Amino acid sequence: QVHLVESGGGLVQPGGSLRLSCAGSGFHLDYYAIGWFRQAPGKEREALSCIASYDGSQYYVESVKGRFTISRDDATNTVYLQMNSLRPEDTAVYYCATDRNPISIRGLCNTVNHDFWGQGTQVTVSS
Repeated sequence: QVHLVESGGGLVQPGGSLRLSCAGSGFHLDYYAIGWFRQAPGKEREALSCIASYDGSQYYVESVKGRFTISRDDATNTVYLQMNSLRPEDTAVYYCATDRNPISIRGLCNTVNHDFWGQGTQVTVSS
């Protein structure tokens, strides 16, 4: 059974950094494209970044390009999201997700309709 668990969220000041982790269990995470998403209060869930399974290629939405970096460590079945230069508008619950069938990173990041989600981790950017 596919299980995803996010961690690493917390309270950080504007301009600060956090690294989020998405740990997979019950499946070989390296076979799947993995995406990071977030949902702020009163807003729809949105995609941030996705990473491919086969070559580690990455996709970022414009709002996080140059600030966020996605990476994967298949030895530990974990995908990371390094977030730098955080802004108050980055405050949200952050989720990782994947699908049971093969999907491109653009396809994964183009929708929030996915088969498997973690429980989310709260990120709060505030002084």
